[in-house]
Amino acid sequence: MNAFRRGRAGAAAAVIAAAVALGGCNYTEYFQKSNYDYGSREPGDLKMSRPVSHGPKASANSEKGRHDNRYFVYSPKLSYEVSRLPGVAGAIVMLTDRNAYVGLLTDWSASGTKSRGGTDTFEQDNTGTTEGVYNVDNGDSTWNNREMATPYNSFFTHRRISDLSPELRQVIGDTIRRRHPNVREVHISANREFVNQLVEYAKADWAGKPLAPLVPEFNKLVKYVFAGGTEIPVPPNRKPQ
Repeated sequence: MNAFRRGRAGAAAAVIAAAVALGGCNYTEYFQKSNYDYGSREPGDLKMSRPVSHGPKASANSEKGRHDNRYFVYSPKLSYEVSRLPGVAGAIVMLTDRNAYVGLLTDWSASGTKSRGGTDTFEQDNTGTTEGVYNVDNGDSTWNNREMATPYNSFFTHRRISDLSPELRQVIGDTIRRRHPNVREVHISANREFVNQLVEYAKADWAGKPLAPLVPEFNKLVKYVFAGGTEIPVPPNRKPQ
């Protein structure tokens, strides 16, 4: 993971170095137009020039039925493409008969991935790295290896959808739609519980298990995250066998 972090950070540093080489007067403009800036949101920014590509469409029908998917599949290609975007440490993408659902973790390889400042937009406490422990609260030095995103020493997750930069969400939406233009809506969240549950569904797909029996619980999950659903989804790995 450390090598991965260094590689992503090095790419961002290369962009900054190139901007400096162009001269101080062009630095801001060059960086804002690069793929490593999601924070400037200046008029004319090419990343925001297309119609909004994520979330519910203004022309969509009522909220009812929006997340009543008939099936879902894990997309390794889209997951890989979204994971390669600056600022994204990893992603899981699910496609349904209607929509695309994206769970992601962010890192420091791009600026402005958050919509605003403040540590409350992170769900992680990574201070244990400076003290040589995993869990800074109890001094535990080991990770249970059961979840992709953890509360400690992990890439970043963000509790609310609005915590993510609209530019980042736009770029992700555009990435999905280039491959699958018929997708109705692209729903994106970096919520830790959402990411970890998507990983469990991806594991079921990797293991060759049928996903059809999981559709009701999957729909319950996406309704809870994206439509204010009141039914709390139980993660597949916590269900009684």
